[in-house]
Amino acid sequence: MCRVVDLRQAVLAKNDVAAQVLRTELTARGTTVVNLLSSPGSGKTALLERELLLARERGVAVAALTADLATENDAVRLARSGVPVKQVLTDGLCHLEAAMLGRHLDGWLPEDTRLLFVENVGNLVCPAGYDLGESLRVVLASVTEGEDKPLKYPTAFGLAQLVVVTKTDIARAVEFDEAAFRANVEQVNPGVEVVLTSARAGDGLGVLLDRALAAGSGAGTHTPVMARQQHGHGHGHEHDHDHDHGHERDHDHVHDEGGHDHEHEHPHVHTVAQTR
Repeated sequence: MCRVVDLRQAVLAKNDVAAQVLRTELTARGTTVVNLLSSPGSGKTALLERELLLARERGVAVAALTADLATENDAVRLARSGVPVKQVLTDGLCHLEAAMLGRHLDGWLPEDTRLLFVENVGNLVCPAGYDLGESLRVVLASVTEGEDKPLKYPTAFGLAQLVVVTKTDIARAVEFDEAAFRANVEQVNPGVEVVLTSARAGDGLGVLLDRALAAGSGAGTHTPVMARQQHGHGHGHEHDHDHDHGHERDHDHVHDEGGHDHEHEHPHVHTVAQTR
């Protein structure tokens, strides 16, 4: 067990270094990264498609990278917006890491990209502890998922700089308790903004884009209490995380299998689509 913990901390510390390098490089070229986390089926892709279309209408140079265990479905949907889109298949890996992201951006991301939206693998556990060099971390949850989601996934919600509720057009039908959800978010991440959206109805459309542009322009972003309290592996930006949170950390994918871990190059991760 001790070796697993040590390996896990080594992996996360190495990721932090790679994330800071990537953040510095992208910031220098004027690119802001937005890391989107959610459960499967949250409506993340639908909302992102609408935001990409809006960005294009406004003349904002934007791109999207989406990660899934399998299929190119999300990339095909996002490509309808007409912006540069890249699909990464992780072949079973439950999250992206900074070094992986950097490799997939190399030679692909247009130089003039102002915003890069990264649609992380759909789950709220594995991606929560991995900084991708983002300037804005967003957690999304649909009204169908239950008001206690923030309490079940305190690390994901606790390190978010923006919380987005999706599918609000059906909130009444599923008896979504907005007040209870907001109270639970406040419990794990006091002061974080909660935005209500509906990709179908257009409610809240553009808020995500506005917040991303503001983060890129140097406007202050929310600093979660969890990040302020835990600086063991600080990332050097507003949502520094310590990776010994004591929450969902036992799930992590670093295993003592044959005396090695698999965090080095992830040869099973490959890009299968580039749509311009």
